[in-house]
Amino acid sequence: MKQSAFRIILTLVSLNHVTGTIQVGKIGPNENSFKTLPRHFWQEISSPYTDLPDDDFEEESEESTTHDPYPFFDDSNMTANVTTQLGNDVYLHCRVNDLRERTVSWVRRKGDEIHLITVGRHTYSSDSRYSLQYEAPNDWQLLIQYANERDEGHYECQISSYPPLVYLVYLIVVVPRVEIVDERGVATVDKFYKAGSTIELKCIISKVPQPTSYVTWKHGMRMLNYDTSRGGISVKTDLLVGGAMSRLYIANANRYDSGNYTCALADIAQATVSVHVLNGENPAAMQHGGGVKWGPLSSTLVILLLVVATCANR
Repeated sequence: MKQSAFRIILTLVSLNHVTGTIQVGKIGPNENSFKTLPRHFWQEISSPYTDLPDDDFEEESEESTTHDPYPFFDDSNMTANVTTQLGNDVYLHCRVNDLRERTVSWVRRKGDEIHLITVGRHTYSSDSRYSLQYEAPNDWQLLIQYANERDEGHYECQISSYPPLVYLVYLIVVVPRVEIVDERGVATVDKFYKAGSTIELKCIISKVPQPTSYVTWKHGMRMLNYDTSRGGISVKTDLLVGGAMSRLYIANANRYDSGNYTCALADIAQATVSVHVLNGENPAAMQHGGGVKWGPLSSTLVILLLVVATCANR
């Protein structure tokens, strides 16, 4: 209706201009012109001429309305697994595009519990090992220093959009395994040597994501890797896939070489063995493999105990 009325007015104005007269301007409240038009006609044409039918208005509104770009993660999978070694610093990455005025937060999920770590560039965790490290142009990194076994689990990078966007990260903390083994490759806590022989200790290190040769040997509290005071001591370490093998050699063993020996991977993991240097005794006379071998002295003691017990019963 609006469009029809508008066309009538345009037609009348055009005709008046063509004839050189402007009859519309002479219309007054007492004039008879246009009196036959219904009252609601004047109400409709009093609106701005830009009024359009409802359908056209909706189409134009849709075309003219613009929306802010919706944020999205670089990783379309929106999940990641991160593996680190016990004691290392680890970065959990969250790369966000078209963030605009929205906020990035990191939270830790433990079952049904959610612990807030960071909001924007501010850290709210009571654990000082956690912090937010932003790297331009879009990487909101969660830094965890000196990762330990308790840090393993689920983390979420959340964006304050509607609906919220969540990037899931599962952190795996690998605890290296350190063992001192015998000639059969079995872990042991005691080693026996004759005086004058060469002490040889073998240490196997496994479950190490990155190869490392930083293996140390100690006798008690004394570092042996670079010890030249005793002489005859050498350490050889070979890198293996996912670990290392280190050997300690001590030539011409004596009773002062007895004691606890420790093989350690930095300050992360270690193993200890007790070394016994025997002066003339046969190591085979000791307990091995769950069986007991008796020496002459032990047999004599057993006989004496039997005699004493027999006399006591009489």
